[in-house]
Amino acid sequence: MKFKAFLTDNGVSLLEKRFLPALDKMGRICHLYLTKDHAFFLHNLLNGDGVQSIAQFRKESLFEDYRISSQNDDRIAFTIDLGLLHRALRSSVSVCGHVTTATNRLQVKLVKKLTHNSQQPMPFLTFESKGYKSAVIQDVPISKPLSRVDVVELQSAIDMAQDLPQTLVQGPDLHQLQSFVDRLKHVGDLLHITITQYGDLHLQLLNTLTTLGVEFRKLPVVGVQAHVPSGDQNMTAQSRTKYAVEKGEALSVQVSLKHFAKSLQCHLTKPDCAFYGITPLASCLTVIFQFFIPGTRQTDKSISLHCRLPVLDPGSA
Repeated sequence: MKFKAFLTDNGVSLLEKRFLPALDKMGRICHLYLTKDHAFFLHNLLNGDGVQSIAQFRKESLFEDYRISSQNDDRIAFTIDLGLLHRALRSSVSVCGHVTTATNRLQVKLVKKLTHNSQQPMPFLTFESKGYKSAVIQDVPISKPLSRVDVVELQSAIDMAQDLPQTLVQGPDLHQLQSFVDRLKHVGDLLHITITQYGDLHLQLLNTLTTLGVEFRKLPVVGVQAHVPSGDQNMTAQSRTKYAVEKGEALSVQVSLKHFAKSLQCHLTKPDCAFYGITPLASCLTVIFQFFIPGTRQTDKSISLHCRLPVLDPGSA
């Protein structure tokens, strides 16, 4: 089982400045899953507890001279502490610098080393950087690599998580949603979300004493779309959403406000927009973040990030 590559300037910038700070807020421990063509950072795909997040990168977006081999179809997965990974990357960059040359590159590889308090070699993800007058090696401890059975299970979970809702609405500015959530987090923890095929996103916080909500209307829709009913502008937000659900042109779910707030931390990755949708049978709320190629409105297909929030039963809050 071998992995070795050099981080590109773009890869260092993506991880250090954007994705590692965001993913660390989703959960300190995650799976790092490496294949022949992609690198994944994965939260909660095997235990199903909490917010699932899937960050996927084509190898060219992060690495050059990428080499991987294993008996699991050249796939390697392990758990890693994102805080330690971020710290090691920052330290390596401070020595290596942000501009790489033929003699000044940041290498990352899997190694086994004996530590002072163990008799068995332990696995590490190691960063090796060489500056003009110094060199630094940063070892990040990782778990024992997953078995073939667990790797297959992890890949199956990724495949299942790729199913998209039939209707996605482009949400408002993430900072606007963050401001709304910050005002509600001391009021309750049960968030009722309705998404219509007309492009409406309705958020409502429920508790025994208070009902607070916000509605975003006529948002861009991707997928199944319906015409806005005539006269709906004269209806209340609650009446509109109830009518849309009864017509089969909307879905509603209840999620944890804390889970929703976690998903908003992905604004640190600097997405260009975010889409919200509810999967068939209302099994989860999906949030998809879209990134554009710099200077264009074209989707950067080398990067993807989405979250899946578990649905709560009304009696479970």
